[in-house]
Amino acid sequence: MLPSSLPPLPTPPALPLLPSPHLLFLGDISEPGYAKTAFGLRDWAPQRCIGEFRCAGGTVSAGLPAMTPQQAAARGARSLVIGVANAGGVIPESWIEPLLQALHAGLDIISGMHVRIASIARLREAADALGRQLIDVRVPPPGIAVATGAPRSGKRLLTMGTDCALGKKYTALALARAFAERGVDVDFRASGQTGILIAGRGMPMDAVVSDFAAGAAEMLSPAAAEDHWDVIEGQGSLFHPAYAGVALALLHGSQPDVVVICHQPGRRHMLGYPAYPLPSIEDTIALALQLGQRTRAGIRCGGVSLDTSQLDPASAAALLDSESQRLGCAVADPMRGGPAFEQLLRQCLG
Repeated sequence: MLPSSLPPLPTPPALPLLPSPHLLFLGDISEPGYAKTAFGLRDWAPQRCIGEFRCAGGTVSAGLPAMTPQQAAARGARSLVIGVANAGGVIPESWIEPLLQALHAGLDIISGMHVRIASIARLREAADALGRQLIDVRVPPPGIAVATGAPRSGKRLLTMGTDCALGKKYTALALARAFAERGVDVDFRASGQTGILIAGRGMPMDAVVSDFAAGAAEMLSPAAAEDHWDVIEGQGSLFHPAYAGVALALLHGSQPDVVVICHQPGRRHMLGYPAYPLPSIEDTIALALQLGQRTRAGIRCGGVSLDTSQLDPASAAALLDSESQRLGCAVADPMRGGPAFEQLLRQCLG
């Protein structure tokens, strides 16, 4: 429990209701891993997604109907969501004209990029003239304190990974949904822009000043009833040359009872960092438990989540079984469900 001298931690405030349905903007990217915001909304909030819009040269699709902003507006769209999460969260010059096209079509723009959409003069001036909104969701709330490290009540599960963009959010969402279906008191806690767009609240961990990042993780998952679970979306990787800091802050601040390690079979190097090979699942488990013990002495690994979307069902089932035997723990693809996922749930809940 929190010591009596410390006030209860507030949770991040909910976002204002975002205008929807959305047109998902995929820019001109050619790497599917950078389209995780579009994919996440498509898979977890499909009722809010009306179509997709790409720049010339873009090769990634979310599988939704292709539409111009004018066509989307005619079909009832109210906003364009930037569905890209590229390195550094930048908005390149090549996107400005398509985004202006969306404003002129009558759509608001919702962005989860590091660069504030309203800081771009041409977009801000057009939005003001047209009466449109520019909405940034990657903005930390005020009042984040330095972490206390004090233990607190409730149970917590944190998804962690061997790299970025390989299933931490999907695993957390699937686990939270499965917990709830089994009558467990549970909250999904979003820690990145896509999760925040899906859940309507959360903490954009990678936008928090580093000295306050572990405190932001404490705020994201405050003290709760002893039988309550927070399932927390992980970020980055403890081995990542650029993003290890946010992963460690989440681990220390969330104080998880359980970690689930996420991995994509066949990925050989860090996304966008070909000189850095992926760590093994075993090394990732070992480092997570070693560092996690600093703020949660009883931390344990509940199992492994694999993204087997590139495999046929028989090959995926064989891989999950062989990896479970090799690692000595539950190994599942939460998006496939089945007995392997049931075993992962049992091991997480203890």
